[in-house]
Amino acid sequence: MEKIKLNDRTFKVMIPAEEIDRAVAKVAERLNSDYASAAKPPIFVGVLCGAVVFLSDLLRKLNFANEMTFMQVSSYQGTQSTGSVQRKLGIDFDITGRDIILVEDIVETGHSIEHMITYLESLKPNSVEVCTLFYKPEKHQYDREIKYVAMEIGNEFIVGYGLDYDQLGRGLKDIYVVENE
Repeated sequence: MEKIKLNDRTFKVMIPAEEIDRAVAKVAERLNSDYASAAKPPIFVGVLCGAVVFLSDLLRKLNFANEMTFMQVSSYQGTQSTGSVQRKLGIDFDITGRDIILVEDIVETGHSIEHMITYLESLKPNSVEVCTLFYKPEKHQYDREIKYVAMEIGNEFIVGYGLDYDQLGRGLKDIYVVENE
């Protein structure tokens, strides 16, 4: 499938599934190296809904004990960020003293990540790191390092592999970009 139509837009393949899989494997290798000897299993916090596909593939490539939970925030409408972040689902158990890896599908401005990190840090974990499938360094507005980045991209609007356009396209195995924009 080279092109798809979602609502009013046509998208074309930008990153094939095989390339995504290699990038996920590389970030998993780094996590395996960093957390293999952790005293307590780290907790992976997937950001719903976009990070589900990435988190699922990532966890299957890890070779250390870990736990998983989810958070949900909202900041997008269509292809644009609203600039406002709302938490819809948070952590409902004690994470005091635990290492947290916040797993996101894409980090752009950083507003959502900062909101979630502030929330998680209020729960007194040992550490909070970010692991993202895609990172847009040109759009990022914060000094905080994004430690685990699978792929850097430009400012394109993309869908597939968990990322959506008005809730459509999350199940696509490749990454697609808007055509002619």
